[in-house]
Formats: sequence, structure tokens, C-alpha cells
Amino acid sequence: MLVAPPKKDLLAAIAGLHGDDTALGQAYRRLAKAAQTADPAAVEREFFELFIGVGRGELLPYASFYITGFLNERPLADLRRDLAVMGVERAQGRHEPEDHIASLSEIMAGLASGQFSADALGCGAAGEAGFFARHLQPWAPQFFDDLAVAPSADFFRHVAEIGSVFTDIEIRAFELARKQEGPASAAAAH
Repeated sequence: MLVAPPKKDLLAAIAGLHGDDTALGQAYRRLAKAAQTADPAAVEREFFELFIGVGRGELLPYASFYITGFLNERPLADLRRDLAVMGVERAQGRHEPEDHIASLSEIMAGLASGQFSADALGCGAAGEAGFFARHLQPWAPQFFDDLAVAPSADFFRHVAEIGSVFTDIEIRAFELARKQEGPASAAAAH
């Protein structure tokens, strides 16, 4: 939903989502409820105002912009280097730079599913965590916070909430895994 506005069919599918009582589950329930009453044309206008705009959208969903204040800067070059090492190529028909939040989310999904591997990045067993720490953690939380309060955000407030909760879960989970590896790694070294 961060690459293109959801059409009627996708909104209907989102409306059927269910969530449990966790923070992420509750966020999915709120998104589903918003999708039940969403007007596809209004969501499309909202997407335009947020991400495209006349001249520029309210938000620029790129790592380079969030980290440096400019587009197509060092974070994009670093990402492209890591993607080349991982053997990940730009999808056909995609014109957005690879440091777009949607592209990075798709890469993380590919890492989680095993479609991609970040082991070649020299992060060892923490390849996925290392990729996240390098390319999402420095800016994604702020992006989702900004999306949640953007003037045009209505439906996308709920997308922002899911992104925010999920990013927080990833940060905490990777940190916990790192802490648990620490004593074991130290013991193995002795």
C-alpha cells in the first residue's frame, strides 16, 4: 500500500483482516475497520497528496531523504551495494529508487521468508537483523510517525500504525536476539 493506492479489491481484502489482542493485531483490526468504509477514490486522492502531490507529496518515503535530507544520497548507494552482494535486483517495471519504504519492506519480507539471504553481507547469523539495522532502523520509525500525523492522512494513519508497531517489534526482537547471542558467543570464544 506504500507503492500505490489500494484499489477496491485490495480494500475489500483488507476489510476482511482479523487481529488478536496484541498491539499489532489491534492495529490490523483498526485498518480492517477503516477499509470497510473507505472510498477507493478518496484513498487514491489521499495517496496522491501524501506521496506524489503537485510538485511533491507531503512525505518523501526514502531512506536517503530521511537520513541526509536529500534524495539519492549515500544511504541509497549503500543499499544498492548490499543488494548487489545479496544478488537482489530491481523488480521489472519499478521506477522508484530502492530505498523507498515499500521496497525495503518487500526486501525484509524476502529475508524473513528465505527468498533472500543477507549472510553475504558479513553479518553472520544476524544477516536479517544487520540489514534491518543498516537500512530501516535509522529512519523507518520516524517515517511512520510522520505518516501518522501527516495532514492528508486518514486511511493511511492505520497503515502508519501497523508500520510503527511492526518496526518496534523488529527493533526489540533483533535487540533481544543480539543480547541472547552475546553470552553464548563470549562463552564459545573461551
